[in-house]
Amino acid sequence: MAKIKIETPKGDIIVRLYDETPKHRDNILKLAKEGYYDGTLFHRVIKDFMIQGGDPDSKGAPKGKHLGAGGPEYTIEAEINPQLFHKRGALCAARLGDEVNPNKESSGSQFYIVCGEVYKPAQLKQMEKQMKQNQITITFNDLVTYHKNEIMDMRRNRDRTGLQDMQERLMKEAQDICKANPVGFSNEQTEAYTTIGGTPFLDGEYTVFGEVEHGLDVVSAINDVDTDNADRPTDDLTMKVSVVEE
Repeated sequence: MAKIKIETPKGDIIVRLYDETPKHRDNILKLAKEGYYDGTLFHRVIKDFMIQGGDPDSKGAPKGKHLGAGGPEYTIEAEINPQLFHKRGALCAARLGDEVNPNKESSGSQFYIVCGEVYKPAQLKQMEKQMKQNQITITFNDLVTYHKNEIMDMRRNRDRTGLQDMQERLMKEAQDICKANPVGFSNEQTEAYTTIGGTPFLDGEYTVFGEVEHGLDVVSAINDVDTDNADRPTDDLTMKVSVVEE
């Protein structure tokens, strides 16, 4: 069972890495052995959300320097697993947004640790409702794209009846697909998000590849520091990352 230690001015954090995400596990172990993270900063801290680090450009970065774009010259294939979710203390890979990164590939080095909030069951139910609606909309739009040529022919021929029938058929198909592949929170997720908290709205969007075993109080202390307008701590928080177990 692989573990890393993140040493910070606020204390040490021990993180267990998941075997279910081997590409991310092996990458951070390699970088830790190389000393890649040593001297880098927790450059982005958002209260009740997360703490983020791993940008090599943050080493010795002067105040006011824009951070968050640095990393090795590669990304990591997404290893998003519905069993691994954004509970408090989860170690997750940062990445660029969907508009430039539709495959949700991870940064080669940047990571964040979830702080999050505790949610009420009713809040999770509302999220589930929105997730299901989004799933239907996305699936429907994908089907429309798949049948684009057929739809364009109907439009050129001003076949309104055909278009209406096609819309109803594709919506029914989208609903059936979503019913066969339901989205929502498992009992384990619900238990975690209503007790210790987390960021459930990030599930399925970013790779979760570990969790804090010791030092959640350190994560909380970092999350409580003062930050500037760019969410960078006003007092630099450096880190040193080493391998504890492989």
